[in-house]
Amino acid sequence: MSPRPPIIWSGPEVVGRDDVCAALGAVVDPELDEPITDLGFVRSVVISGGDVEVHLRLPTSFCAPNFAYLMASDAKDVLVALDWTCNVVVELDDHHDSGVINAGLAADAGYRGTFGHEAEDGLDELRETFRRKAHTAAMERCLTALLRAGHPPESLASARLADLADDGATRALVARRAALELPADGEALVLVDHEGHPPADPDLALRRARSTRISIDGNAHFCRGLLGTRYGEHEPAAFIPMSALTTH
Repeated sequence: MSPRPPIIWSGPEVVGRDDVCAALGAVVDPELDEPITDLGFVRSVVISGGDVEVHLRLPTSFCAPNFAYLMASDAKDVLVALDWTCNVVVELDDHHDSGVINAGLAADAGYRGTFGHEAEDGLDELRETFRRKAHTAAMERCLTALLRAGHPPESLASARLADLADDGATRALVARRAALELPADGEALVLVDHEGHPPADPDLALRRARSTRISIDGNAHFCRGLLGTRYGEHEPAAFIPMSALTTH
């Protein structure tokens, strides 16, 4: 993985940097399921007293406007929620809809108020779709880790959360389950769909889950390379063969 571009911090206040960094770290790209801070999408932050101004950027100027708006809106929401912020400005730079998105954010117009007739649907359905994909990918990572640890493939259908390692992958899965309101106790089955039902065909379900995870990981790798190439702040991400993404 290429090193992420550093956030440019400025302004007289340094006390709030940890708060702002933690808040922005909770905002994820809905398609890639990674924090915008890790992806390098936070370009700069200015803190002055209770005033915070954040500039975001994306790998290309034509990233989907609904994704772009969702991330920018979420970034503003988490910063407004901090108990010491007064005026929060979040702007998206270098996007073909930057003017529209930034005006909508400044007016707190919401997605439909920002895009008008172009926003046929709200963002709730989009969020739910990507919550399900994020859960599927996190589940696959944990089950693949069990395979690598020597668990036989036929045991995966009956694997419980308690069988998983106490690591970041498991914590990520538990968080994704919580977002879908799925049980997270140790006796809960790992291999379930977004409603908590075990699949009729575990092998097929796992293959489909692996395809979802490979798509997410591949897109994240591709976006890092595009971002680095676009802004020239670090070398484009090194080539990763497909086998590195697909091997158990």
